[in-house]
Amino acid sequence: MSEGLEDILAEQLTVVFCGINPGMIAAAQGHHFAGRGNRFWRTLHLAGFTPEEVRPENDRTIVQYQCGLTAVVERPTARADQLSKQEFIAAAANFEQKIARYAPRYVAFLGKAAYSALSAQRNVGWGLQSGTFGNAAVWVLPNPSGRNLAFSLEQLIDAYRQLRLIAF
Repeated sequence: MSEGLEDILAEQLTVVFCGINPGMIAAAQGHHFAGRGNRFWRTLHLAGFTPEEVRPENDRTIVQYQCGLTAVVERPTARADQLSKQEFIAAAANFEQKIARYAPRYVAFLGKAAYSALSAQRNVGWGLQSGTFGNAAVWVLPNPSGRNLAFSLEQLIDAYRQLRLIAF
């Protein structure tokens, strides 16, 4: 990614976690999920994806655990609701090509907004979806942003653990 954050991808990963777009702090620091209130790394560890909690500055180590990181829209914003539907539409083809090229088993969208926009589905449920995206199975997880108060840490861990148990 040029404007926001560099993808952390390798071919044939088990899961690629897909954020909506980079936050301002993450983009400024050059590391995924670097915002102090973001619960991604803690959730990932407590759900069993990593043996210890990865620090944002060590985000590149995630590939050791058969996971990768990317975002649908490259432009950083303070809040995801600052993105337009047109930005998702403009990003869709390149994003799908990227997933097809790296060929993960699962692409896990963090939050419903990006997958809803990319799939043109209004009502998206949590968990495994019926379709594929770039030939990968699709899983929709709650967004770990500290701004997402609808989910407690325990609820995030449970949702992410369900993916880990299926994928690994």
